[in-house]
Amino acid sequence: MKKNAEVRRYSSFADDFVRTKDQDHRLPEDYRWIRTDVRSRFLSALSYGAALVISSVWCRAALHVRLRDRKLLRAARDGAFIYANHTQPVGDVFIPALASFPRRIYTVVSPANLGIPVIGRILPYLGALPIPDTLGGMRGFTEAVKTRADEGCNVVIYPEAHVWEYYTGIRPMPESAFTFPVRCAKPSYAMTVTYKKRRIGKKPAAMVHLDGPFYPDESLPPRRRAAALRDTVYAAMLERSRESDTEYIRYEPAGAGNMDIQDRSNTAVTEKG
Repeated sequence: MKKNAEVRRYSSFADDFVRTKDQDHRLPEDYRWIRTDVRSRFLSALSYGAALVISSVWCRAALHVRLRDRKLLRAARDGAFIYANHTQPVGDVFIPALASFPRRIYTVVSPANLGIPVIGRILPYLGALPIPDTLGGMRGFTEAVKTRADEGCNVVIYPEAHVWEYYTGIRPMPESAFTFPVRCAKPSYAMTVTYKKRRIGKKPAAMVHLDGPFYPDESLPPRRRAAALRDTVYAAMLERSRESDTEYIRYEPAGAGNMDIQDRSNTAVTEKG
């Protein structure tokens, strides 16, 4: 591991190290998760196409992204849910799109992302599905996720919720994030980004691994299926995370000295994110 890595200290796995200008941004009551008017559809196609071209160059040049096992996603012809670790503030917008190409993706995001100047207004056209904070909004959000999945698109979820740049462990994942594949009867895939040393340059290469498909266990009672699926996906991501061989940024518990971060991650699956 890198000896001179930047050290960031946290008090809980819910700590934010990357904050937007409008961190408490709230969705309007009339927010539309699915926009079918001609203008919105045109802007969506234009924005998404441009983003694919730009991200293809940027991800490889700036993050040194290398995709592995993309063929697994091609087998999901009717769409799937992709669960990923959240380690890049910008890259995590584009990496799943590259991994899923030519299938379109839609990504579950925090409303705070829509508060980012300029970019926040574009995100809905790129496929952002912001999480609401009202019961009425939750019904519309859930229906939108199901609609996109039924259309055969890939829906991306970052169950860790908070961006920890270059973090090499796997943080807690709430059971609630895994109810969608159960309700929609769709397969799930684990997308784990690990970090490898490069011969030239300080920043490591981002290795993107795909594992799956994983399906809800139909032998279990409905209420237990999401938890079991969460445990399966988490285990796959935890195993992949061990392939990282460098720490560009080191995360340590506040006041816990040099406690082994990966050991903390091993037990984190039972916590709520």
